[in-house]
Amino acid sequence: MNRRTFLHGSLAAGALSTFGCNVRGADKAGRKYRTALVGAGWWGGNIIGEAMASGQCEVVGLCDVDRRQLDPAVDKVTKLTGDQPRKYRDYRELLAREKPEIVIVATPDHWHALPAIAAVKSGAHVYVDKPTAHTIGESQAMVKAARTHGRVVQVGTHRRTSPHMIHAREFIRSGKVGTIGMIRCHLNSGGSGPEVPLPTQPVPPELDWDLWCGPAPLRPFNGGDPRQPDQGAGTRGIHPRGHRQYLDYANGSLGDIGVHWFDQVLWITGEKWPRRVHSTGGRPVKGKPVLTPQEQTSDAPDHQVVHYTFERFTMTWESRLFGGNDSEKGDVAGTNFYGTKGTFHLGFRGGWTFYPGDGGPPQHEAAKLNDPDGQNIRELWADFLEAIKTGRRPISDIEEGHRSTNCSLLGMLSYKLGRSIEWDGARETIIGDAAANQLLRRDYRKGWEYPV
Repeated sequence: MNRRTFLHGSLAAGALSTFGCNVRGADKAGRKYRTALVGAGWWGGNIIGEAMASGQCEVVGLCDVDRRQLDPAVDKVTKLTGDQPRKYRDYRELLAREKPEIVIVATPDHWHALPAIAAVKSGAHVYVDKPTAHTIGESQAMVKAARTHGRVVQVGTHRRTSPHMIHAREFIRSGKVGTIGMIRCHLNSGGSGPEVPLPTQPVPPELDWDLWCGPAPLRPFNGGDPRQPDQGAGTRGIHPRGHRQYLDYANGSLGDIGVHWFDQVLWITGEKWPRRVHSTGGRPVKGKPVLTPQEQTSDAPDHQVVHYTFERFTMTWESRLFGGNDSEKGDVAGTNFYGTKGTFHLGFRGGWTFYPGDGGPPQHEAAKLNDPDGQNIRELWADFLEAIKTGRRPISDIEEGHRSTNCSLLGMLSYKLGRSIEWDGARETIIGDAAANQLLRRDYRKGWEYPV
């Protein structure tokens, strides 16, 4: 990777220059967009909070299959804004009745594609959380819908608007790290010991579990009460906030945290896709997955290593859900760029640090994150609104998010196959491997149609 490649122009510079405009108030004409939220849980609450704070959104409807999440979310919106959004269990009814101009999709991963595509087809602009989808075929359909219907679709990779991430990109692209030959992304988190199966529970009367599972397999229910304090991933079931480690509904740590770092790598380097992907991993600490009518565990790997071969560098992903400590310089997750002039450590909460190869003093920049939960949704939402007004593509455009998500999904696909795959990124197909190509999509449960 050379300096000329790094300095290649991009949309980001123009996008970021808009953050100071119309961020915390209505525009000059007092324009407010009819806005709806699909998925009223924890993270959806953070996103709709920034939509309300912008002063440019009228919240007309909230949708969730769990009234324990929906009711308090509606009450909060009304208290903060005076808006009186109507409550919906099914996003299709919301779209038909409210005809929103903006739709936020903050559901579990397996529910990203269908509501986002339906919203775009109804004429709405969409802010969809990362990863774009549960399978590559769904994500492809989302890109196609956005382009066919000419709607702005922003993916919730909010780290593209984090000030220290922006400056890190500028630093690396200026050539100060030199020629980069290797990039390492990592996550070390969690406890230790085998996973104890959780018992199957009666479905709470406020929850439509069949609709929560939707197009994905219908598993026995286990979980907690979203109104109670979160007890952590080791004790929670599938819902709420436990779905990431159940492969029917998400793609483990690779699809949750990995996509953030892959997005940073593609954004910084200008690469679009890997040519070869190989993954190993397993559950030697958590133990074999359990799924019976009486009890179940998660089934995502407790550790995973993925090797990505790009045109100009190699990238690795290393994650583990045991042995979490401060050995990675205080960052639970981060990325190291290894260049001919030094090592650039890019963290999230810990900011970034450059270690010069000549032994000079390190350079550091702290992170500037928003409450709650340390994020930069506010800046990403401002960019989203500006893209709607100007007709340009947003900084985390659906196509960009699709490529970043593909890195995660290809890594999980290789893990499931137990072998390397060769990726034709231009055609988005796996070369010479019919069995692998079948995993680019999956069969939906009866009553649901896979998007094209």
